[in-house]
Amino acid sequence: MSGKQHLDPVAVAELKGVMGSDFGLLVQTFFTDSVQRIEGIRAALSAADPEALRRAAHSFKGSSGNMGAPHLAELCRALEELGRDGGIDGGEQLLDELAEEYDAVRAELGALLL
Repeated sequence: MSGKQHLDPVAVAELKGVMGSDFGLLVQTFFTDSVQRIEGIRAALSAADPEALRRAAHSFKGSSGNMGAPHLAELCRALEELGRDGGIDGGEQLLDELAEEYDAVRAELGALLL
């Protein structure tokens, strides 16, 4: 992975400050939910269902943004717009990028729990 910033340190610090000792639980919940959301996006693409794609990507966009993962949220936004426009063309490539970015975000958030 490149030198790209996967987490916004200011947003993560604020989140840690607000959540306190519950930060770890929040991160674990994000991990669990993210797997389900990625599977929802994958299923929507497999079914060629733009509306399901829009909904799944929208949900993941919000949680990614809340966790301080701006690039992950941006990839979700691109998938959401694809679905909103009634298509899925290019969605598989975006999903590949999203999965790679999620892996990087997961690694960085996981390191904060050690």
